[in-house]
Amino acid sequence: MKNTVIVIILISVGVYNYLLSDSSTYTNTANEKQSTKKVSQSITLKNNKDIINAYKNRQSDVQVNASGKVRHILPDDNKGSKHQKFILEITPNFTILIAHNIDLSKKLNSIKRGDSVEFFGEYEYNKKGGLVHWTHKDPKGYHVDGWLKHKGLIYE
Repeated sequence: MKNTVIVIILISVGVYNYLLSDSSTYTNTANEKQSTKKVSQSITLKNNKDIINAYKNRQSDVQVNASGKVRHILPDDNKGSKHQKFILEITPNFTILIAHNIDLSKKLNSIKRGDSVEFFGEYEYNKKGGLVHWTHKDPKGYHVDGWLKHKGLIYE
């Protein structure tokens, strides 16, 4: 019994460290505040299967509107622009990282594992499933405004 508990703890620590390494793909986003680029593709992918296809095609800079269940909540990234980070399960075998700028939008304080979150933001490909950022309004109006929806509340 004691060995089983130790093995479970070691596996949990390994999974947590793996997820943190995934989140390091997207850290400092000071360029969000200074960016003058428009999203390069004007299409909006409107469901979870479209995001999986964007991943398979290694697409980036596309607007996405979909939803998922919170699989893991990661520590906030406080380097540069502050970001709340969590992993959403889009399908049983596919996850993405959400990097939500909490300098420009309110934090989802009541979020917990298993919660459903709908999002509209910019998808960026990476080898671990990709990430979605720009889930907030652009105060300078250069970028498409994004948002998160959790428990009926919209964070933009």
